[in-house]
Amino acid sequence: MTDMTSIPWLTILVFLPLVGALLCLLSWHSAALCRWLALATSWGVFTLTAGLFAAFRQGGAGWLLYEDHAWIAPLGIRYTLGLDGISLLLVLLTGFLMVVAVLVSWRVTRFSAAYFALLLGMEAGILGVFLALDLVLFYLFWELMLIPMLFLIGIWGHAGRAPAAVKFFLFTLAGSLLMLIAIIGLHLVHVEAGGAPSFALDALRGTALPARVEPWLYAAFLLAFALKVPLLPLHTWLPDAHTEAPTAGSVILAGLLLKTGVYGLLRFGLPLFPNAAAASLPWLAVPALVGIFYAAWIAYVQTDAKRLVAYASVAHMGFVVLGLAAWNQTALEGSILQLLSHGITAAALFALVGMIDERAHTRRLDELGGLWGRVPRLGFFFLLFCLAALGLPGLNNFVGEILILIGAFQTRPWWGATAFVAVVFAAAYMLRLVQAVLWGPPRRRDFWPDLDVREGVVLVALALAALWIGLYPAPLLQPLQAPVADLLGQVPLGPGPGGVP
Repeated sequence: MTDMTSIPWLTILVFLPLVGALLCLLSWHSAALCRWLALATSWGVFTLTAGLFAAFRQGGAGWLLYEDHAWIAPLGIRYTLGLDGISLLLVLLTGFLMVVAVLVSWRVTRFSAAYFALLLGMEAGILGVFLALDLVLFYLFWELMLIPMLFLIGIWGHAGRAPAAVKFFLFTLAGSLLMLIAIIGLHLVHVEAGGAPSFALDALRGTALPARVEPWLYAAFLLAFALKVPLLPLHTWLPDAHTEAPTAGSVILAGLLLKTGVYGLLRFGLPLFPNAAAASLPWLAVPALVGIFYAAWIAYVQTDAKRLVAYASVAHMGFVVLGLAAWNQTALEGSILQLLSHGITAAALFALVGMIDERAHTRRLDELGGLWGRVPRLGFFFLLFCLAALGLPGLNNFVGEILILIGAFQTRPWWGATAFVAVVFAAAYMLRLVQAVLWGPPRRRDFWPDLDVREGVVLVALALAALWIGLYPAPLLQPLQAPVADLLGQVPLGPGPGGVP
């Protein structure tokens, strides 16, 4: 703890985007003013997250920042926020990618006040999810995070936005209801066991759960979070949502919302149900590995560039889940770092596909081609982030993937060997994307402008982040050491199917 603890930084971080959203709504008469207010707010949030990272990047045991206040006392519901090394990196990613999302939305003029207010409201929800330590508070932020995405897809999406929004809503509703039922059930079991009414993580974590109850409660949490990852075969909502979402929606969906499923499992699902978690973790490797190959193959045969990137996201998240299944220090640190890496790479690729769509008015691979010669600056960044996505050494995805592979080999060598083969599949679909978009003769003869200043700023910032992680990941790995070790102690697998013999 430092002197910073005397100021409620976490509360400021969560509620600052809501203030910005309100100001956007009050400025509905001016689209330009809404844009600048959204940019100023998101930049302020990012500045604050960067300041927290600078102050606490050395990490340490316990909570780096902690706020706790009574809220609904008779039910034991509290307003509790906490920041550790894991949430520190994720709030930093959130602040960064929301600036990107605002900048790629600069040309949105239809209902712009509502659009930017929804973006900022979603940022508040995502930050709350990464910081909340009371289960009811976590659930409220979870809902606040998801509802704006429904409207972003349904109102500002592409031609098939209505079915995609409905599908997203149904899957979101299923996950939310499962989690709510499990939260209430856990609370009731805790009270029946003689505990004071509480929804606090620390209080519920020590509850002695009956052997017949724990697996069911854990299954509800696991399914709710697996829907958000998404883990095969629960992934079917994601490609449609990505395909029809506006560019900023895809940036946030891939860069941040998918990460909340993994984070929820790490923060709540596994520590609250250690026995059931220990039994289930080895089996998570199966859908993770199958998902990597399946999504890679489906990505390879896509004809829509955005849909290809969407399936690539499913494959990359399979690597993250494999790291969780391995459940050792190396693999777990690699999984969390891969959350950041994938967030940056996927955000960049979706932003680039959006920029191409604005120029060509198509995303079909058979209607593109020759971008390297026509728009060389855009082509350079497209090639850079495709290489990052396939795991080129020196770029961001390589670091997380190699740590996951090393950890998987330590736990079960055949997991690591199988995942290593999957890297070849990733190279196949990303190189197909590069070939179709960058090389060959141009299939369109109309004039395309190269990157403007705003687009260049977005891509340069993302490229610098990718190079930082790829070349010098130590500052990002250091704050993970203590919280990851604590997690491993809470869910000890030991020798057997999921542990190291």
